[in-house]
Amino acid sequence: MTHRAGFVAILGRPNAGKSTLLNALLGTKLAIVASKPQTTRTSIQGVLTLPDAQIVLVDTPGIHESSTLLNKRMMDTVRNVADAPDVVLFVVDALVHFGEEDARAVSLVKKTGAPAIAVLNKVDKLQDKPKLLALIERLRALHEFAAYLPVSASKGEGLDIVIKEITERLPEGPALYPADYLTDQPERFFAAEVLREKVLLLTRQEVPHSVAVVIESWEDTGKLLRIAATIYVERPGQKKILIGTGGEGLKKIGTLARQELEAALERKIFLETFVKVRPNWREDPEFLAAVDWRSMAGR
Repeated sequence: MTHRAGFVAILGRPNAGKSTLLNALLGTKLAIVASKPQTTRTSIQGVLTLPDAQIVLVDTPGIHESSTLLNKRMMDTVRNVADAPDVVLFVVDALVHFGEEDARAVSLVKKTGAPAIAVLNKVDKLQDKPKLLALIERLRALHEFAAYLPVSASKGEGLDIVIKEITERLPEGPALYPADYLTDQPERFFAAEVLREKVLLLTRQEVPHSVAVVIESWEDTGKLLRIAATIYVERPGQKKILIGTGGEGLKKIGTLARQELEAALERKIFLETFVKVRPNWREDPEFLAAVDWRSMAGR
């Protein structure tokens, strides 16, 4: 039997459903998901091992205009992932108007030189089906995609054909990772992301964009995992919103994060959370390096 293996870059605009698609294809939650733009801030690798193929999926931040240093670094991540993939999944939100920024995103897909599959997401919520044909025509006018696949990542619909179309375009070769390998992300980065996700879900206005999470300590005794985490914001008012009246906001965030982490990591967790103000951290190279999971893994 022919075996195929390779890297698949998941590209698209913010909120198109890239992380939901990654999680759905893997059958497990690796990337956090929220309805806020730019929820994903770095590349996240997930490996799907099948009898005849190994698909290394790489989720990326949404393609957007970069203003802050954080945003510029996010776009650097996108460009690095798009440098030499074997296949590209270009995820499009089928519910929203396809505009100039989307067209610019397609130009990045073209630059990869790799076969690209257009994944038209959220079709389960699309009432006007002819809009789908119009969207495909718009995409076809910009680039000759290898396939145009309507899916619902949130409901798991159409994923088998996505896997089939990817596999057919991967180069022949042996598996790149062991069969039980799932991701390159350390557990403590996943914990920081889950905590940040709960902040995104429970706060509004400018707070989500201004939040970063640093795992300060990680003590695993086997029976109990003790985690201390600091949630950083940029202004005192944001700290007040996060903590909430009588500390109720922070308590709810911590409880939801702890419950999810206990289920995912399969052990009892004691999670301690703090909130600190660090003005303009999104423009601070030293701090951005500290919250990068590659640095976090070494602490």
